Amino acid sequence: MCFLDELESLRIPFGDIKEATKNFTTIIGKGGYGLVYKGELLLNGKLTSVAIKRLDGNNISGQGFKEFLTEIQLLTRYKHPNLIALIGFCDQDNEKILIYEHAEHGSLDKYLTTAENRSKLTWKQRINICVNAARGLNFLHSEVARNERVIHRDIKCANILLDRNWKAMVSDLGLSKLGRANEKDTYLITNASGTHGYCDPVYISSGILTKESDVYSFGVVLFEVLCGRLCFINVNNEHRFLPPLAQRYCKLGKIDEIMDPVLKNQIDSDSLNKFSKIAFQCLQNNRKRRPSMSMVVKKLEELERALEFQPHKDTNQLSGGEPPNEPTKCECSLKDMQNNYIISSMVKSVHDIHTSDSMQPESLYKADNVEPDQHKSEHMLISEIAKFTDNGCLEDFVLLADYVFSPYCNVIPQFSVCNKLEVSLCNKLEV
Repeated sequence: MCFLDELESLRIPFGDIKEATKNFTTIIGKGGYGLVYKGELLLNGKLTSVAIKRLDGNNISGQGFKEFLTEIQLLTRYKHPNLIALIGFCDQDNEKILIYEHAEHGSLDKYLTTAENRSKLTWKQRINICVNAARGLNFLHSEVARNERVIHRDIKCANILLDRNWKAMVSDLGLSKLGRANEKDTYLITNASGTHGYCDPVYISSGILTKESDVYSFGVVLFEVLCGRLCFINVNNEHRFLPPLAQRYCKLGKIDEIMDPVLKNQIDSDSLNKFSKIAFQCLQNNRKRRPSMSMVVKKLEELERALEFQPHKDTNQLSGGEPPNEPTKCECSLKDMQNNYIISSMVKSVHDIHTSDSMQPESLYKADNVEPDQHKSEHMLISEIAKFTDNGCLEDFVLLADYVFSPYCNVIPQFSVCNKLEVSLCNKLEV
């Protein structure tokens, strides 16, 4: 703890922190080792909003205490606009508290859940957030010092914070490891640590940690941003992971089928393809094929510049309004019947995959409520999966749910979607 004695200017009395958080009643989040509070501290003569992470009393002498020391050590040595700033700390009596700058918009993960929250981030904003986060991570990998690099080990959307201007900052460096950067291949042998679903499978299986492990985790984040969902979701007490799903659809050239529907009127095919290619490369099983974070930054910055010249699209839907120029139910009934060939090819695709010799019984296409051994016809599958509102209009549906096995030995759903008319027509077809 001797290095803490050198940081006396950053020590903040426990009494001040208690007053700033109104006796620790202003909870804004929960970390792995304790709760996070919002507070207001008088800093340099100015009342400043801060985020205060208080280490749980049960972790004072455990892993949480190691994280506490690591964060102080790294965040006082290394500073960057896209790293969260450490304002101070408290190690008074049995209290272990970290004080950070307050990120007004919270963590990125909360904008990838409900459609209402997802609609708050446009495609341009999402690209900008990814660029910011990539710069922060690249700083840790390549720019902290001449002969050092920091491997974060817990890159995820929950650890990417957004300030009042939506600038992204990498946070939670408590699990980070410091390595040597003056060697061709820098690696550490350590017990795998991180968050399930984001953690590099090679790191899990070998215990060898490299900067490419962070690249894998960042690739997961990119797909979360694109698809508008978190790395894993719990369905009927079963974890379903995003990486294998995204990889499969990239290989099929159908990533547009699982992208966030909120983005459909904002992103062109070129931007979509380039972004998904970057994310896909980050998830390569062979670490040598994964790009460096400096390359990821370069590619994302190119996308960001290209978006500046992209024609403006109506974003009325983002503010909660109806999509522009959407035809009514009656207007599209006869006109869109001309698209029957789309329906035919779509149903044929369902039939081909459903009857393929390569498909095992447990991975047959099904809805969540259809067991693998229930052999449904394509017509029945499509009909059962469609969910209608009380007035008969399609509210939400999943056309296909293809189950495959992930590196984490959990079942992953594969989703394809089509428009309302196509589903209503499919329900009338006799297959």
